[in-house]
Amino acid sequence: MPVLGADALLPIGSMPTGRAEKQILVCEIKGLKATGHLTPTGFVVLKGSQAVLNERASANQYPYTIASRRRLIEDGTLIEDGARLKCTRDSEFSSPSAAATVVHGGSANGLLAWKNEDGRTLKELEAV
Repeated sequence: MPVLGADALLPIGSMPTGRAEKQILVCEIKGLKATGHLTPTGFVVLKGSQAVLNERASANQYPYTIASRRRLIEDGTLIEDGARLKCTRDSEFSSPSAAATVVHGGSANGLLAWKNEDGRTLKELEAV
């Protein structure tokens, strides 16, 4: 659905190759935790990752967020798990920001939202 800007789900890319791509990164919000890593073609959110249940009010300004989450729910990739959503399988997104947007339920800068185990942002890791 690239026409709608909802190309969030792409076929899972090849295995990580670069230094930053090999690291497992974490995106945390409201006590929830998602894990993932860079790929040569985007960003993979790993099975078991959590996302907020409800979109932020501001998500209405960005149809991509709502369309992406709706599509992931419809295809069973995201399921309701109590007061949150849970990822049932690895899913590749077009960018770290596209992945963080789904996790946060609204706009998010993936370069700042995704961090390594030491708390360094993806932006900091890519600058090295």
